[in-house]
Amino acid sequence: MTSSDDRIKGLFSGGDQVFLIAEAGCNYEGDFARAGEMVRAAAGAGADAIKFQTFVPERLVTRDAPKFWDIEGCPGSTQFEEFALTPQLDEAQYRALKRIADKEGIALFSTPSDERSADMLDALGLPLQKISSMDITHLPLIRHVARMGKPVILSTGASTMEEIREAVGAIEEEGNHRIALLHCITSYPTRSQDVNLNMMRAIMEEFPGYPVGYSDHTAMPESTGVIAAAVALGARVIEKHFTFDRSRPGYDHAISADYRDLAELVRQISFTRGLLGSGVKAPVGAEERARVWARRSVVARVPIPRGTRITEAMLLVKRPGTGIAPKHLAALVGRVAALDIAEDQVITWEMVGR
Repeated sequence: MTSSDDRIKGLFSGGDQVFLIAEAGCNYEGDFARAGEMVRAAAGAGADAIKFQTFVPERLVTRDAPKFWDIEGCPGSTQFEEFALTPQLDEAQYRALKRIADKEGIALFSTPSDERSADMLDALGLPLQKISSMDITHLPLIRHVARMGKPVILSTGASTMEEIREAVGAIEEEGNHRIALLHCITSYPTRSQDVNLNMMRAIMEEFPGYPVGYSDHTAMPESTGVIAAAVALGARVIEKHFTFDRSRPGYDHAISADYRDLAELVRQISFTRGLLGSGVKAPVGAEERARVWARRSVVARVPIPRGTRITEAMLLVKRPGTGIAPKHLAALVGRVAALDIAEDQVITWEMVGR
């Protein structure tokens, strides 16, 4: 098994792997032991990384900013109240989780919502930085994160292509060219008619030098098919919200994969990648018998004695494909049988002369 560092390197080295991120967010509900359990469960399921979220309400939102959605189970009447009531991991807890992740062979990282949080995560040695969809226009934060020199995963929900260009340009201007872009729909849950995976393809066309993927907010079990489709279309990164219990209140739980779901997603991604194959149109080993026994050859319609000049009326095209291919039928006409050819016998080039 490759290490988490090797899998991150592979993502940015032009390979064809699919890098799966389990987005734990705040779904551990303030229970640090549960957070550790989720790290282990994500690793056990086969995810490449697990991600949390790091924010300080006072540095993120004004005290009276209205909520932009109101979902049952989400606390508070304003954004500030909601974030203030949402549990956060402190530096010591992140350090302890990183030890667990390192032991389990899974990458641990987080989404910072301000520069100081990004600095803290960087100092802990977390291998990736994430910019959320809602911060794609926060170019000062993006530049700050880019200067750290670590790979940047940029979500693009609710954004225009021009906003994506500006964010990518800001990262590149800081000398950082390890960028992964995630198509995302910022709607919880995302309806199937809003997924629009062709947006992901448009991002691929706009940024051919960078790995592009999909951050999913559809509800399970629909997510499995959506994510498989994204992989079939070339997604190099998949991010899926992750929980210990999908029945818990709050929008992240409802759109998340649980432990069993995540293992199934890993299996489905591997299965889908296997379906894609090499991209070179050529027969595979399993088709060899069909090429020989189900294709056709030129055969004798009637007995053709040695020395007979062959006419088209003496010939038919039948299976198997062990003799002269049908495309050469016209070339046989006018040639002389070099030996006696029985009725219904497959004709080979050794049987005819010039």
